[in-house]
Amino acid sequence: MNQPFGTVTIAPDVLSAIVSLTAQDVAGVARLGSVPGQQRMGSMLGSGSANADGVAIRVVDDSVSADCYLIAQPDINLLDLGARVQSAVTEALNEMVGMPVRAVNVYIQDVEQNRG
Repeated sequence: MNQPFGTVTIAPDVLSAIVSLTAQDVAGVARLGSVPGQQRMGSMLGSGSANADGVAIRVVDDSVSADCYLIAQPDINLLDLGARVQSAVTEALNEMVGMPVRAVNVYIQDVEQNRG
């Protein structure tokens, strides 16, 4: 982003951390899942932690797209959970970074089992 005194660059890892922490803070999210294909690809490249936190970020034309892979808590309306994650992540990116959000895609990969 160009500013009057130069350029401000925000690392993709920072965007990923914001999305990850925000998504985990939404009621009904048990934990983050894993980005499909990234773990295997990261291992082949010698980096086993590539997007292992359940978030994939893309920045195109100064706007952000995020894919969030989640494990839901039991007895939660999954559609409502996805919408709340989308809203929270969009708001966090707008407030903390000031970048336009192109998309927040939520993939609910599993539901945690009730223990008891």
